[in-house]
Amino acid sequence: MTIRVLLADDQALLRATFRILVASCPDMEVVGEAADGAQAEQLARELRPDVVLMDIRMPGADGLAATTAICADPALADTRVLILTTFEIDEYVARALRAGASGFLGKDVTADDLLDGIRTVASGERLLSPLATQVLITRFLSSPAEASRLATPDTLSGLTAREREVMAWVAEGHSNEEIAERLFVSPLTVRTHVHRAMTKLGARDRAQLVVMAYQSGLVTAPPPEAEYRAYRL
Repeated sequence: MTIRVLLADDQALLRATFRILVASCPDMEVVGEAADGAQAEQLARELRPDVVLMDIRMPGADGLAATTAICADPALADTRVLILTTFEIDEYVARALRAGASGFLGKDVTADDLLDGIRTVASGERLLSPLATQVLITRFLSSPAEASRLATPDTLSGLTAREREVMAWVAEGHSNEEIAERLFVSPLTVRTHVHRAMTKLGARDRAQLVVMAYQSGLVTAPPPEAEYRAYRL
């Protein structure tokens, strides 16, 4: 299956670079390019890409507005948004994840990591490393707007004990394989628990599942000093 990618960045040179990288892969193709958020939203509806590679800071309608609109459109439920940002951890990224983005990468990412990131997001998996998960979730959950909350303690009442346990490991940034090793089960079993939890909670992807884990209190964010040490290492 070929992954259909929409590029959204106001810098033509970067779009050209991304196009060359994506075109070099037999399992991907660029289906369109957008120079601002409004155009990205329009092309997403017209082209129905699998992944939108979205810059946050663009003139006019920015990537955050476009991400919000794309992720809120039921007709684009199968379209994933992968955020690109100059700063790997910032409030713009936090707001984008709240809006439904499936992950993010810094613009200094290597070519291989960019392509792997597109594949990861296209497959429905999250693109949040353990470090990024801890630091990012700590930042944007420290003072979340009530209207943006996805979960409360009661939200998880329909989950089984094992689904809660797996969800907690996911929220701490562990892969299916790592969780399987800890629980002495197969990665497929872990994947099943993850997808059942996502279905029950209405989570768009693993990124939203992580947000729900922290907002519901299932997982507690590290204290500020722990966050700082982790970020500096």
